[in-house]
Amino acid sequence: MLALPIFLAACDPLPQRGPITVAPAGAPSTAADYVIGPGDTLQVFVHRAPELTTDVPVRPDGRISIPLAGDIEAAGRTPTELSRQLEQQLREFIREPTVTVIVRSFVGLTSRQIRIVGEAAQPRSIPFREGLTVLDVLIQGGGLTRYASGNRARIIRREHETNPPQIIPVRLNDLLRSGDISQDVPLRPGDTLVIPQGWF
Repeated sequence: MLALPIFLAACDPLPQRGPITVAPAGAPSTAADYVIGPGDTLQVFVHRAPELTTDVPVRPDGRISIPLAGDIEAAGRTPTELSRQLEQQLREFIREPTVTVIVRSFVGLTSRQIRIVGEAAQPRSIPFREGLTVLDVLIQGGGLTRYASGNRARIIRREHETNPPQIIPVRLNDLLRSGDISQDVPLRPGDTLVIPQGWF
């Protein structure tokens, strides 16, 4: 495992994602749009109505509270979809409201998180983003412990709740020590990377 600290030191940290800004309602939603989840912090900006502009957390029930609009379901929507809903709610009070939703800090839906468990230095859940791979997750998880059996790791993937999980073997030692990029598997929302302990 001596090669691991050298490898990780050579890797630049993952860039911090800035606030996720979505233009006011009008642009079509795409599959790559961020989906709001409980624990996220949103800024709701209402053009020409600064008294209604506010930072608000998404509660555990998935809702937010906005002046005049009341309680609104935010979890499970993209910022664009939420801005459209807020505009609709505010039309009763404001003429042609224009709302922009900015995600200040994000956790995301549980179903869109990546989990790294077992013999990772820092087991954790990571919000999914487009292009996320096994190596990205390993770096965020601090690499492997000295007891890890990296080449016996596997990705557990559920395509649908009613289907049995798909098991994808991945050889982490080959990736980290030998630079075998074929093991740097792209991840999908809800994947779990399991790193077993070695046999001693």
